[in-house]
Amino acid sequence: MSSLQGYVDRRVLLILQDGRAIAGVLVGFDQKSNVVLSDSTERVYSMEEGVEEIPLGLYLVKGDMIVLIGEIDDAVDQAVDLSTIRAEPLPAIRY
Repeated sequence: MSSLQGYVDRRVLLILQDGRAIAGVLVGFDQKSNVVLSDSTERVYSMEEGVEEIPLGLYLVKGDMIVLIGEIDDAVDQAVDLSTIRAEPLPAIRY
């Protein structure tokens, strides 16, 4: 839990159990690891059209849906043209 404190006010990428990738600024979290992101977007991966970014704005994610949280390096992220990236969408996790 305390490890999330280092990500507050930083841009992060969340990978969720249903395969979605959500990027945004981590503005808060609670004891259940639920997180609140501001200025968030969903990155939708495709083999045909590249990465589409769908604006979500302020977004709450339940902690039990989160598989991975990682900090985004803004300089690297801005240097990458996401429309040129082709990738299969992540599959949902199955139990």
